[in-house]
Parts: sequence; C-alpha cells; structure tokens
Amino acid sequence: MKQSESQSYPRLIFRESFEEVGWEVSRKGWYSGVIVELENGFRYEVFFYDPVRLAQDLQTDAENGRPYIAEPGMIVVPEISEENIRLAVMRLHKADWFDHLQPIGAADC
Repeated sequence: MKQSESQSYPRLIFRESFEEVGWEVSRKGWYSGVIVELENGFRYEVFFYDPVRLAQDLQTDAENGRPYIAEPGMIVVPEISEENIRLAVMRLHKADWFDHLQPIGAADC
C-alpha cells in the first residue's frame, strides 16, 4: 500500500498510487483502494461511489431481486478523484463520522 505523503490526520493509505489508477477508477465510478488512519492509530476501510454508478448498480441489483446497496464505509462523492476523496475524508473526520465504524486494526506505532 502507498501511504499518502501528508503526515497530518486523517492519513490516507492507497492500495496503489492514485496517479496510476485515477483515470481508470474515475471511469468505473467506484473505488475501494483506500484505508483511512486516524490519530489514535485505528484504520478504516472505505468505499467510494459516484452517484451515476451507484444509481446504475442499484437499478441492476433491484432488477435481480436485491433492491439495495450496502457497503461498509461507503462514501458517495460527485466524481471519483483524489481531491474528492481527500476532501470527503477530511470533512467526515471533522464530523466524527468514523466513530460509528468498526476499525480494521491499528497501525504499528
């Protein structure tokens, strides 16, 4: 995993360099390659969707008898971009949104 260059929190840890995959994941409309690490060392997996892809997936799932979409840590942003991911995570962190999620573990300190 590639850790964000920023040393401030929340810290974003990308599965791969977003510069390398950004165009592809933006076109897909979803991205699950981010872990958020907070000041206390807890880490959270998050899942990003854009509204167009979310609506398409919901329609397909509903047509197949599953009229819902539920992903742990799902965050919907206008478009999948590194800027939108960072902004959403920063603002959600300030609103204590991560407090209701189950951490996947803590960073080794």
